[in-house]
Amino acid sequence: MSVHHSEETYANLVARLPQATGRDIKEWCQLMEDGPSFTRADDKVHWLQDEYGLALSHAKTIVHECDKQRAARRA
Repeated sequence: MSVHHSEETYANLVARLPQATGRDIKEWCQLMEDGPSFTRADDKVHWLQDEYGLALSHAKTIVHECDKQRAARRA
């Protein structure tokens, strides 16, 4: 899934996640690991929106960051 923001805008969005959602990215990634095992990014985004009432931009950011972290652990 592609996030269409400048690097600075995206970094600011990630930094504001705890304030906006009440959880930091580590907590969100753990919730996603413990949640349903979707393979498609869109399914993960919709699950976060439905389950936690997140805005689309926050849900996309969480999915993107968690996927990046998971890929980094594999490397």
